[in-house]
Amino acid sequence: MKFQSILLLLVVITALFSCKAPTDVVYFQDTKDLEQIKSDNSFTRVFKVDDIISILVSATNMEAARPFNLMQGSSLNIMSEASDTTPSNGSGSTAEPTYLIDEQGNIDFPVLGKLKVAGMTRVEVKEMLQEKLKIYIKDPIVNVRLKNFKITIIGEINRPGSYTIPNERVTIIEALGLAGDMTITGKRTNVMVIRENDGVNTYHRVDLTSKNIFDSPVYFLAQNDVLYVEPNNAQQKRSRTNSNTLGIVLSVVGVILTSLNLIIR
Repeated sequence: MKFQSILLLLVVITALFSCKAPTDVVYFQDTKDLEQIKSDNSFTRVFKVDDIISILVSATNMEAARPFNLMQGSSLNIMSEASDTTPSNGSGSTAEPTYLIDEQGNIDFPVLGKLKVAGMTRVEVKEMLQEKLKIYIKDPIVNVRLKNFKITIIGEINRPGSYTIPNERVTIIEALGLAGDMTITGKRTNVMVIRENDGVNTYHRVDLTSKNIFDSPVYFLAQNDVLYVEPNNAQQKRSRTNSNTLGIVLSVVGVILTSLNLIIR
């Protein structure tokens, strides 16, 4: 009878140590069922030094646009025979000339020379180029895209690493989804976003258990943002002691059970 009581105690202890408080792992805890929240949060992305952008110029008369679509390698400046308005790289896919924004915030654009684009949005760069190209091309069409939009996700993450974003918009929730979400030991109430701007790092901390995350200035991530998820308090304690409390308890109880079993016999 005593042996059964101790066995029951072992099961209870195991259950207590295995359970994780829901308040530690549940997202958006303060939302209500069918609650509607209108957020005015928005993020206007601007180009930065070391960004790589593609600029494709087209027009009804594609010959007039050809000088503005120069790229490294002569084969990359060949017009597609199947299209009169779109440059091709010779393999059937659309060619997109790319430009690295230098330390002064400039790109070296064909014919027009150096253009200041750092600190400008995609729409602003597009409108500036269209205005300048009107001298050379009738009704120019300009397509501008950021090519090296990358974020890094580290810490208590199932798939940590750097991720290239195919479009120019990603939220902190979507980023965590790309990385397979946090581990169960990730601290959801104190997630850090490190954002670099003009050589200065700014550290933002957000609470993913609250609906206020949707109004955070870092809800929309910027290129080269670093997302860091720190371990929760329990995980930090386990790391400092380099031992598992549950393992110790089970070992002690195991010794007690073995001793009692020998005494009973």
